[in-house]
Amino acid sequence: MTTQESGTPVPTAEPLEVPQRALDVDLAQAFSQLLFRASLLQRLRDDEARAARAAQRDLLGLLVDVDDALAALSLDPELVRLGRTSGIEATRRRLLGKLAKAGVRPMRLEGMAADPGLSEIVGTEARTGLEPETVVQSVVTGFFWNDEVLRRAQVVVATAPPPTSAELPGTAVGAVDPTDTAGATDTAGATDIADTAGAGTASTGETAEAGPDREGAGRTAAREAPAAPAGTGRAAAGGRNRKNWSRSSRAKRRKR
Repeated sequence: MTTQESGTPVPTAEPLEVPQRALDVDLAQAFSQLLFRASLLQRLRDDEARAARAAQRDLLGLLVDVDDALAALSLDPELVRLGRTSGIEATRRRLLGKLAKAGVRPMRLEGMAADPGLSEIVGTEARTGLEPETVVQSVVTGFFWNDEVLRRAQVVVATAPPPTSAELPGTAVGAVDPTDTAGATDTAGATDIADTAGAGTASTGETAEAGPDREGAGRTAAREAPAAPAGTGRAAAGGRNRKNWSRSSRAKRRKR
């Protein structure tokens, strides 16, 4: 004990007794075990969070499909006749509002270039004044969920219009048709062949009449020879003149 200045004794604190098993604990090993258990707990929490997010994603996708079904019902002629479309549209507005609070928003892709990560091309349409693969219509609306794609859209994109006949390669104004040229060539060839045949026939007739055959043989050859075609009148007239000349010469010889 210690005494104060007044002489009053002050009790002193005695050291605590440490258990023997606490002195035998390996602090480094205990700390590593604590870190392992903490990492294991964090991994379990991450797995639970991923499972919950996947379930939420599936539920949001199902609600988006419900919205598509409600949109199709609002166009049913029977429901339109019964006046039930107003209630369907009100339900759709409430559903889309809940989806918006959950971070789901529809895609607006009209007029933008088609992106394979956001949309799927299901059709094409010829459009002038638009770049190819520009979205012109969304057949099925796509949705975002925060920063990721919840559902890809199905779109129709623009294509270049087909070229007109004036723009086709290989056709020029005033070009000669090869079939017409071939026809003209065949006609000209047939005409030349006919003229050649006619000239040959006329030459044969002249040779038969100008030879030293007798009068009977000449008449037989004249009867058997075919008629000369048009354009060989001079050759035929020449043959008749030579025949008359041969007859007069034979008559003079007989008189002698």
